[in-house]
Amino acid sequence: MIQSTSAAPQHAVAERSFQAKDTSRNRVFPVDVWYPEGAGTEALPMILFSHHSGGSRRASTFLTTHLASYGYVVAAMDHSEVVAPELARKENETPEQRAARGAGWIASRVPDILFLLEYMLSQPVAGVRVDADRIGLAGHSFGGWTVLEAPNFEPRIRSVVALAPGGSTKHRPGIIPVVLEFRWTRKIPMLLVAADQDASLQMEVMYDIFEQAPEPKKMVVLERADHMHFVDDVEKMHEAFRTMPLSGDLAAIQADMRPIAELCSGEEAHRFIQDVTLDHFNATLKGQDR
Repeated sequence: MIQSTSAAPQHAVAERSFQAKDTSRNRVFPVDVWYPEGAGTEALPMILFSHHSGGSRRASTFLTTHLASYGYVVAAMDHSEVVAPELARKENETPEQRAARGAGWIASRVPDILFLLEYMLSQPVAGVRVDADRIGLAGHSFGGWTVLEAPNFEPRIRSVVALAPGGSTKHRPGIIPVVLEFRWTRKIPMLLVAADQDASLQMEVMYDIFEQAPEPKKMVVLERADHMHFVDDVEKMHEAFRTMPLSGDLAAIQADMRPIAELCSGEEAHRFIQDVTLDHFNATLKGQDR
């Protein structure tokens, strides 16, 4: 575990919430935005955050607020599977219905993040300017796949941080079957952050994704950590998933999870993730060295 090396936060953090309507898909997305108070007239770099499957726009506020305190505009939305009734889980689904719903989740993810990008570039926060030439993406799990897939379609993305991302053909049963294509047509610095005890998206998956990714790229490993160490309330979320009644493939994942007492604390994990993510974006969007 590395020690925190970040200087003291530069700004108090302000927060705004919006309802953003995508008229092309007739969906309304709750959006939260974090930004430095007193930013003035300077155009600020922006980071869009994509949450994990089953999460929400506020899944990782430990990271979104941290980045905002260092001079970034940070925005996150509830993805389509959260807001679209047609994509919601239903009782007594047939396997065909479940598969169709899953395909709808996958098909919606990149359009969601691209919609959020356009929405934020319309400057929805009074007194806060976004620099369209300094756009970064960060995401966890399904959101990690989302932010690695989006550069296939959006040339304005300049930097990416993927936290325990999906996207490998080596994923275990029970994981959303997304596959990364890496059809990037330009160099985009990528940081992949893995957890060495991740029972859902194991280290084999992380190494496979990292090997496929184009340069420039870096990978760091969070030690004694599992998949829920990338969200708020680590201890609660980890044990809730580890002990809830599940069957089949998900129960097999549960069986491989270690009790939270055997893993690093949420505070330690969050400090590590904050540090490496901030360092990456500072270097790639602000041109700053540690």
